[in-house]
Amino acid sequence: MRILITNDDGVGAPGIAVLARAVARWIEEGGDDEVREAVVVAPHTNYSGMSAAVGDVFDHPTVAYRRHTIVGAESIPTFGLEAPPALCALLGSLGSFGVDPDIVLSGINAGANVGRSVLHSGTVGAIFTAAQLGVSGLAVSVQWGENVHYETAAAVALEVVDELLRAPSRTLLNLNVPNLPAAQLRGVRRGRISSAGIVKAAGPRAGGEPLGDEGELPLRLGAASPELGDVSDESSDDDGALLAAGYASLTPLRGPHEDTDEAMDGPVAAALELISRHLARAK
Repeated sequence: MRILITNDDGVGAPGIAVLARAVARWIEEGGDDEVREAVVVAPHTNYSGMSAAVGDVFDHPTVAYRRHTIVGAESIPTFGLEAPPALCALLGSLGSFGVDPDIVLSGINAGANVGRSVLHSGTVGAIFTAAQLGVSGLAVSVQWGENVHYETAAAVALEVVDELLRAPSRTLLNLNVPNLPAAQLRGVRRGRISSAGIVKAAGPRAGGEPLGDEGELPLRLGAASPELGDVSDESSDDDGALLAAGYASLTPLRGPHEDTDEAMDGPVAAALELISRHLARAK
């Protein structure tokens, strides 16, 4: 059982340190007949909101790295890369740092990743990327607030590890945990991805002053991340509503794949016909 740990907040962030210490304890608790290993491969600085971007690897086909030490997890080799989380997950999943992982643990992110923010989250983007290589993943986030309880999120995450190791390859789970002591956690539920977004509006209102040649668009941020805003319009089993109610939310995800829905056959066939006609006329 081999684990790759990464995040999008950077190798020095408190969340990844708590997660690494929890994994270090998990390794120590393993039996003699069971191989347990882990490696930390994470960005050298904060890359939040990078989704699954790997950067321009064609113009910059090398990645600088530096070895780090996480206090309390000294037994786990730790590397900080000048790379976004998806590239860290990619290189780590390829075994570039001495461990061929069975799963990727990404986090613990400082702030919830619920609703449409899963599309933009570097925490989630890392496990999407690893899944393309057949590696399962768990993205772990904790609701933002004062005195963030990373330990609660780590404890819930470690409960999931064994099941994730037994699950089919490419299994992806998104775990969001409320900012509560473990004793106050009401439980864990399967959460649906809500309609909450990171950005609700931008710029001047319709009918206002026209845009100039340059300037700045003020953003009105939504409820998705990092702070959990108003979730009163969500269903009780939506991920954000579950967090607000004191439950951890666990959501299965699926990475990019071909859309095999039969409803797409007609539009695709029509597009192919139009393109073929255009190409025939161009000859």
